[in-house]
Amino acid sequence: MNDPMLRLSDIKKSYNAGQATEITVLDGANLTVDRGEIVALVAPSGAGKSTLLHIAGLLDTADSGAVEIAGQPLQRASDAERTRMRRRSVGFVYQFHHLLPEFTARENIVLPQLANGVPNVQAAARADNLLDKVALAKRAGHRPAEMSGGEQQRVAFCRALANNPGLLLADEPTGNLDPGTSDTVFAALMGLVRETGLSAVIATHNLELAARMDRQVRLDAGKIVALDE
Repeated sequence: MNDPMLRLSDIKKSYNAGQATEITVLDGANLTVDRGEIVALVAPSGAGKSTLLHIAGLLDTADSGAVEIAGQPLQRASDAERTRMRRRSVGFVYQFHHLLPEFTARENIVLPQLANGVPNVQAAARADNLLDKVALAKRAGHRPAEMSGGEQQRVAFCRALANNPGLLLADEPTGNLDPGTSDTVFAALMGLVRETGLSAVIATHNLELAARMDRQVRLDAGKIVALDE
């Protein structure tokens, strides 16, 4: 039996808030995401979902606990090892698209591939293929300022998938969009994830979007529980 794509075990994380005050954000959080599974992480702002995603994606470290991606333990990995794993196996999508404004949609998707050593021609073909999947083939040569918010976010999805990661982590990926655009953009994201067989953890406060995923969990007092508990 294959290892799950992501396993978080007893993750604890606290921050100092000044004057010897400590705020506990995660207090023994456990989460396992199987290969190909899409998990909705439902929690209000300030509950710790961004912290959890940053730890899962190796952008932050837990105070204690274990992080495994594709069966590889990473909590004590060196910075270089964590960087290699992020580049190879993890894709990120945020509430804001964070596209590079001076580059076209295609170039924004090509650049992370070049950083991984992919030849330019192959990277451009991959970018065009992804843009086609989200109905943006005709916008490949446009810069972010020439695209709508929904189009920009779809390009951000493509960029996150550029290097064929096994795990996608998305933090309120449609949070900045109006309801109609949000629905269209989320459908594009789900289509990409389903087609590529990715595992994904998608943080959202939108229960309708969460219901479209395979499983729904929430953060409660620093722990992860099923949404209906």
